[in-house]
Amino acid sequence: MTRDVASTLLLCLLSVAGCASPPPENEATVTTTAVPVEVEVVGLGTIESTLDITGVVTPAPGTDWVITAPDAGRIAELPKAEGDAVRAGDLLVRFDIPSLTAGLAGHRAELTQARARVESTRAAVTRLTGLVDRGIAARREVEEAQRDLAEAEGALARSESDVVAASALAERAAVIARFNGVVAKRWHSPGDFVDASATDPILRVIDPQALQVVAAVPVADLGRVRPGERGLATGPGGDPEAVVVVARPGQLDPTGSVGEVRLAFATATRLTSGTTVQVSISADRRTNVMLLPATAIVREGSDTFVMVAGEDKKAHRQDVTLGLSAGAQVEIVTGLKAGDRAIIRGQLALPDGAAVTVTP
Repeated sequence: MTRDVASTLLLCLLSVAGCASPPPENEATVTTTAVPVEVEVVGLGTIESTLDITGVVTPAPGTDWVITAPDAGRIAELPKAEGDAVRAGDLLVRFDIPSLTAGLAGHRAELTQARARVESTRAAVTRLTGLVDRGIAARREVEEAQRDLAEAEGALARSESDVVAASALAERAAVIARFNGVVAKRWHSPGDFVDASATDPILRVIDPQALQVVAAVPVADLGRVRPGERGLATGPGGDPEAVVVVARPGQLDPTGSVGEVRLAFATATRLTSGTTVQVSISADRRTNVMLLPATAIVREGSDTFVMVAGEDKKAHRQDVTLGLSAGAQVEIVTGLKAGDRAIIRGQLALPDGAAVTVTP
């Protein structure tokens, strides 16, 4: 009985030992899988960056005229309606301003008196000179008459200047168009009483054939904008129109953050004054530089790098310095050379030295 129990125990131990040792064919095998990636060969090319800003269509300098009254009065004539065409020489406004009429009349009366005084004092000088020659009058009387004549002539000159100034002011009662254009805005009607103030305008006349774009450019970017640079202005309709930079600010307000840049349309524009447009200006252009798609660039914190597929079929990290960027392209200044195979797909979270396989 004892021998049978011992035999049974021995068989159980051998069975357990056999279960604990797996057959050799079931052992796990560790393999390395290459990561599929897409690459692009670093090449040389041309890149052009743009400055994208917002602008407003406005009349060019000298073609935007807001008419106000020269003095308080009433509007006697206002023949043009809003939207009417204007030709140079057309009557735009005629004012009835009593103060101008009265002022001119008063100065003309003073001029008449001044002329009469000159004539009388000149005659006195002539008469006294003759009397002195005959020994009847004293030399002192002639000298006094000559002083009176000089004063009278001075008063005459002042009166003549006053009449010229008053006439010029009175002529402003009739406002004549200085250029061809259109009435962009009309604030009053005939018979209205108006003040001589910029806050009480009568008409605004512009030349729609001389429209420009005024755009606010950040001070930091003004150095990139140069007269002659070309660009595109896109209005609400979505059709871009060619523009060119014609002026940039000669002096900036030290406290300002932007400067105004003027751009002229290359051809007559379909846009109207006051329209907001998106402007894209050519700012920088570099040729024969290394270019890559922006998708190749990896950023981690302050580091910027590109993963390159090496001849050893592994990915290698290359720190790079970037230059201009335009759309989907970016300039590589340092870190790569022409001919390198930069990974543009599949490089995110890819460790340095990882095995890769290039997909067509």
